Amino acid sequence: MKHEPLFIDGNEILPGTTVKLDLPVAKLYTDADVTIPVQIFRAKRPGPTVFISAAIHGDELNGIEIIRRFISNPKFKLLRGTLIAVPMVNVYGVVNQSRYMPDRRDLNRSFPGSAKGSLASRVANKFMTEIVQKCDYGIDLHTGAIHRSNLPQIRANLKDPETNELAQMFGVPVVLNSELLEGSLREAAADSDTKILLYEAGEALRFDEFSIRAGVKGLSNILRHFGMLRRSHQKKLTCAVANSSKWYRASASGIVNNKKSLGDKVEKGDVLAEIGSPYGEVFSNVIADKNGIVIGMQNIPLVQEGEAMFHIAFFSEEDDEIVEQIETVQEQLLPELSGGIEQ
Repeated sequence: MKHEPLFIDGNEILPGTTVKLDLPVAKLYTDADVTIPVQIFRAKRPGPTVFISAAIHGDELNGIEIIRRFISNPKFKLLRGTLIAVPMVNVYGVVNQSRYMPDRRDLNRSFPGSAKGSLASRVANKFMTEIVQKCDYGIDLHTGAIHRSNLPQIRANLKDPETNELAQMFGVPVVLNSELLEGSLREAAADSDTKILLYEAGEALRFDEFSIRAGVKGLSNILRHFGMLRRSHQKKLTCAVANSSKWYRASASGIVNNKKSLGDKVEKGDVLAEIGSPYGEVFSNVIADKNGIVIGMQNIPLVQEGEAMFHIAFFSEEDDEIVEQIETVQEQLLPELSGGIEQ
């Protein structure tokens, strides 16, 4: 088996080399260049080509830190194959702490893009043609939106057997079957036969240590599975596959008193939150209508009627076992916040 030639933006990346590139996309009206920073690691031995990406939404910062820690770890050494690290796909959004591109488009609804389209479309096209289409696999790192937190989870097309296996190999306690959305990176990647895992954890514009460590560990698990990193003797974590999920919305406008937190088990009839007035009376409750686990929630204690508040996942297995799995992951990754994490 021999290495296939790899060219990115006209640059040949040779086996056994590490290369940093800035992929040119467009110019702003200030005459400033819009580029995508990329670092490519090629081992001398052939193997899979995998990309890891973050900040497709520019305010989702956890993924940037996950990639930074992963590739800067002194123990990181690629044994075979190629790893392409793209810590900031939407650079403009990161600079402006904004989810969107400067044309106000959502980059993750702009794929596969066009070389002659809007700025978002051009960034999507460049990322697709120069990175995604040259990879066998990809891991795209996300967080919840602003004022919303997600429990570490993998979302993927579990109908594909290999993707299902990789999703459970990542090593977070919850895996959610997620349909492909029109214009998303996952949809465009599927059309290019690139298998994608989407990691969701934490909140926009914040670093969350548990989410970061779980993400670093997950990247290690996947690359070890491919033989790209040295093997580990650590016990593999089991995960639970959610067969469905639902957002519970505010039944009234008012001040929120949450009764449940991320990772909590909920039972049918449980009060998820009370909603009241500034004067203290409670005039509405948000009620669970099914057993499940809280995998996402709004953080700001103010709601308008109809706003999404709790994302509950539903499982076929016992919820108590899933809660124990979540606690096990937390204990393994956060024995002490000042400690490191081994790749």
